[in-house]
Amino acid sequence: MAFARSVYNMLFRRTSTFAITIVVGAVFFERVFDQGGDAIFEQLNRGKLWKHIKHNYEGKDES
Repeated sequence: MAFARSVYNMLFRRTSTFAITIVVGAVFFERVFDQGGDAIFEQLNRGKLWKHIKHNYEGKDES
């Protein structure tokens, strides 16, 4: 209970710190969610993305 009270007093008691906490939390959540979504997408599509197959098409200059 002491931890919850100290978090409340530090972050949520004043409106300005509450708003900053919400904004920082939203930005952090967005970054984590985006990185996780990209990781899942790349895991499911391994071997089909351009970065996995571009070595077959680039670098072979036959001029």
